[in-house]
Order: sequence, then C-alpha cells, then structure tokens
Amino acid sequence: MRYLLAVTASLILTSSHAQTHSDSIKQVREFVKLYDLDYTESEADSLLDVLRYDLQLYKGMHERLPENSIPFPFAFQPAPYGVPVPTKQAQIRWNNPDNVNLPQNREELAFWPIPKLASLIYHKKISSVELTKFFLSRLKKWGDTLQCVITLTEDLALQQAMQADADLKKGIWHGPLHGIPYGLKDLFAVKGYKTTWGSAPYKDQMIDQDAYVYTQLKKAGAVLCAKLSMGALANNNKWFGGETKNPWNLQQGSSGSSAGSAAATAAGLLPFAIGTETLGSIVSPSTRCGATGLRPTFGTVSRSGAMVLCWSLDKAGPICRSAEDAAFVYAAIKGTDGLDAGSVDHAFNYTGKSDWKKIRIAYAANYFKRLAADAPEWKVLDQYRALGANVQAIELPDSSMYPVNLVNIILNAECAAVFDELTRTNRDDLVERQDKNFWPNTFRSARLIPAAEYINANRYRYELCKKFYEFMKPYDVLIVPTFMGRQLSMTNLTGNPVVCMPIGFNKSGSPLSITLIGQLYDEATILAAAKAYQDKTEFNKLHPEKFKQ
Repeated sequence: MRYLLAVTASLILTSSHAQTHSDSIKQVREFVKLYDLDYTESEADSLLDVLRYDLQLYKGMHERLPENSIPFPFAFQPAPYGVPVPTKQAQIRWNNPDNVNLPQNREELAFWPIPKLASLIYHKKISSVELTKFFLSRLKKWGDTLQCVITLTEDLALQQAMQADADLKKGIWHGPLHGIPYGLKDLFAVKGYKTTWGSAPYKDQMIDQDAYVYTQLKKAGAVLCAKLSMGALANNNKWFGGETKNPWNLQQGSSGSSAGSAAATAAGLLPFAIGTETLGSIVSPSTRCGATGLRPTFGTVSRSGAMVLCWSLDKAGPICRSAEDAAFVYAAIKGTDGLDAGSVDHAFNYTGKSDWKKIRIAYAANYFKRLAADAPEWKVLDQYRALGANVQAIELPDSSMYPVNLVNIILNAECAAVFDELTRTNRDDLVERQDKNFWPNTFRSARLIPAAEYINANRYRYELCKKFYEFMKPYDVLIVPTFMGRQLSMTNLTGNPVVCMPIGFNKSGSPLSITLIGQLYDEATILAAAKAYQDKTEFNKLHPEKFKQ
C-alpha cells in the first residue's frame, strides 16, 4: 500500500504550488477508496510525510533496474507444512522394443514414438545424425508454414548427433533419449544462441548460460534442433516473427504460450519439445494442437536459465505425442541444480502400469453435467470403466474452495516486478501487442496492486493448497474437462500435476482434450493412467494430413 500511496504522493508533491495542504489530504482520501479503504482526514494527514520519505526510497531503488535473472528470495512450496516430498527412487524399466525396423516410407518416422526411435538408434538401424538430418529437413520444410521456429540450431544438432553416435560405438548409452532430436521453447538459455523470449525488445538477446533443462537433456544424449516460438513474454501465440499456427487448421493460431513446442510436435517436426506453464501455457496449446502435455508438480523441474514470468507459478514440462513419451522426457529433466530456490528433487517411480484395483479414480460430476450427452468426454469415462477402473462421481467444489480469482493478483504482481526494467525504460512500447489486455498494460496496472493484498492473496493461496490437498487425498486421478470450471487456475496455484491428452475432435475438426489431475509429486500415476487410455484408443496417433508428407 505504501507504494500506491507514494504514487499518489508523487502526483501531490509535483503538483502546482497552488495546491493546498487540505487538497493533498483530500486526494489521498479519494485515492485509497480505489483499494476498498476509508481513511479519516487526520489519518490521511499523518501519511503525507511518510509518503514523501518512501518516494525517495523508491527513487533510490530505481537508480538500478533489476535484471530478469535476479531471484526472488522467497520460494513457494506447494505441499502444506509437514507434508514430505517423496525421495525414494526405484529403478525405472523403460519400454525399449527390440524388433523394430525402419519403415519403407521414411516419412513415417516423423510421427514415431520415442521408444521405437530409441530402438532404431540403439540397434544401429539408423544413426542419430541420419535421424537429426531428417527432422532438420522437416523443420526447414514446415517451420515457416507453422511459424513455429525462432532459431534453427543446426550446427549444434549435428555436433550433438555425431557425439551420440560416437558414444554408442564406444558402448556408451545415455538412455532412451540418446540421439533423439527435440526442440526448446525459446525462453530457455543456450550458450551461443539467442534467447528471444518471443518479443521484439529481446529478439537479439544472448544469455551466457545453459538452462538446467537443456543441460539435463544434453546429459541424456538428446539432440537440440531448434528453439521454438512462444507467445511474446509467455502469453498467447503471437511473437515478433508472426503467429504460430495450429497444424490442424492453419487459419487458426496454435494457442500459447508454448505455441511452437505444441505445433512442432503435433506436426511431426520433432519427436518432442519442452514447454512451460504459468497459467495454461502447456495445457492450452496441447489441446489446440492435439498433443499430450505434462504440467508437472510445481518445483519438480529447476527453472534456472529460463525466463522468469512468475516465480511462484512458472513450471517446465514436456509436450509430446503420447503420455509414455512424456514420461521418458520428464524422467530426464526432473530435479534441481540448486540454482532455483523453488525446485526440489523428488522420486518419479514410473512403471507405465495401472492396477485398477488399487488406483482411485474419480471425475468431477458437476463439471460433466454441463456437457452435452454426446460429448467425447463421457466416452473417456466409459473407456476407463472398460479398462476395469471404478470411476467414482464426485463434486469439485471450486466456487467455495476458490471464490476469488487470486491467481490474477499473484501472477500480475510478480510479473510486473519481473519486467520492471521493461516498463521503466518504455521499451514495453516494442512489445507485439499494445491492447489493454496484454503485457504492457498489465505490467503498468499491476504496479498498483498493494503489497498487503499480494501477501494476503498468498496466505489465502496456502489455505487453498491445504483444502485441495485434503480434497485429493482419496483420489489418485481426477478427470476434468480441460477448460471447465476454475480447476485450471486452482491447480496452477496449488501446484498439482496434470496430463492433458487428445480425445477426439469438435464439429469444426479441431482437437479436443481431457485433463487428468494428480496428487502432488505423483506424475507417475497420471501418466500411467493416460498411457492406459492411449493404448486402447487412437486419438493421440492421429496426425494432421498436411504434415504427413
């Protein structure tokens, strides 16, 4: 609140000398009404000297504008106090099929799952260099059509692919991602390459750091082929080079902000890509493009070397064409390097199997009741029942559990602080959109969020985390229609993991999805449940016709 009143004070103190002391008091009293406060005349009078003093403090701070990389020294932890992070890791036995041969039509490789590509490389039926050149060719052929590539990292890709082949010849096998091409959302830093954050003010930015996610994938033997498009500063699908397209409908954007990651994966330009989510940026483009996205538990993937949008909400995760592929990738990137205060190392005991006698699965009946009787979401429940699951109908009391949209206060306050330098230098004028619903105006308006309200929003967030933790205790998997109700905002605030996967198409031919919500730190169960569904259905194996060439 002091910052807000200092804004008022700045106006008051710089106004004409004709303004009287009583006028200043009146201005303060009127201004605080915007924040649901009512100060008496004497209270407002007492504030004036404090405001003048605080204004000088702010000016002193502003002599140095903070860089995006300066950390926020308070880390959000999604689990309620006293709830331990599981750390006992068992060995994961990956599906690595032996009898895999190259297809007669090499173009089919574009949509092959990771286990089959990994088998080809492991058994030396194709080299990583050959596979990398294949996907580089597809990126060059279709990248402009989808407007999904910001930087093609061809030289680096070929170098990493050659290293993967050389290691394999020596008997060194880094695991199932060994030699597999992929793409990174262009908010992850890679030394020697631009990291543009998708926006004109940063389009030539070079960061002398390798992001944790990139480093982990490099250790796993994966091959970086491209830095992919993202909505400007992680919002929407428009970036300084255009608008990323939905491969199912090129007249439509791919949604955002992990726009290029979802579009490139769904179109078979890469086997997988890495995205991030603050409030829907993995789930939304995965839905639009018909991909399978994993938004992991908050803090289970270190974000060091990645653009910060919101310290307490940003999450990194894989966008793939199957839940099994997502498990391969997540196993490689999970963990911490100690450079992200909000990150932890937790156990990911994935088996890919679902024991329906033990797994407790439910669906939000109050959400499903809003759907048409023939909506594809109902068939998802039927499929799980056919698999042997006892799918329990429950009520998700989102309106009582989450009556106020706290995420707006928390997200906007943090992102305004993150991009303080952009606002104060007026370089926000270069951002791709200038309408009142985009970042420049959000950053400006969020300066007026009182510190007390931001802190209290986080206190109410903790209450929400406790309530949702208790709510999820009886269930391992909660099925919800992806964009219905308040669950997307709620689960981003609580940090619960979700898998979003395709389940069919709407009347206009665009993909539809369903979301599986899991307990904190239990990505393994929801990925296995998603795999079980995908093993019995074809939706994740359908691909846009145009890109099968």
